[in-house]
Amino acid sequence: MPKLLLISGSLRAGSYNRKLLEEAARLYGEAEVLRADLRLPLYDGDLEDAEGIPAPVQTLADQIAEADAVAISTPEYNKNLSGVLKNALDWVSRTKGSPWRGKPVAIMSATAGRAGGERAQNSLRLCLMPFRAHVLPGPEILVGQCAEQFDDAGRLTNIRYEKALSELMGDLRAVSAQSAAA
Repeated sequence: MPKLLLISGSLRAGSYNRKLLEEAARLYGEAEVLRADLRLPLYDGDLEDAEGIPAPVQTLADQIAEADAVAISTPEYNKNLSGVLKNALDWVSRTKGSPWRGKPVAIMSATAGRAGGERAQNSLRLCLMPFRAHVLPGPEILVGQCAEQFDDAGRLTNIRYEKALSELMGDLRAVSAQSAAA
């Protein structure tokens, strides 16, 4: 069974990015779903020198390495990806083994604004480039005015968003199956 890792750039329990990831997992299909915890210390070279890689960071790096595919959803904070997501990427870059290399990754965003996080996704793509992850080019999932896009059960109510997300997750599943077969 494939392993799908969900990474939310929002820590809030009721986050719309978490809801979007749960919808992504549902549309991905049968899989072992792992959920990353980004409650990590702020990256600090002195901390790393004194104590090494913190256990929660190594857990995240191991989850990335073990996953067949990764879905990342980020809010847009000040026209950029969230600080907790950037911090996690910075920490994982310090671990051994290049866990992102060649990893199929789908990115998406849910934001209160109308643009749906386009700038956050662009910055996330740039942050993932040095890791040589296989970031899918689209379709872009930019869920704007997110408070109006989910029902009480956390399901997307806009059929266009659901159709595009279904296509993205189908592509992610196909690419991860090809990677596993190679």
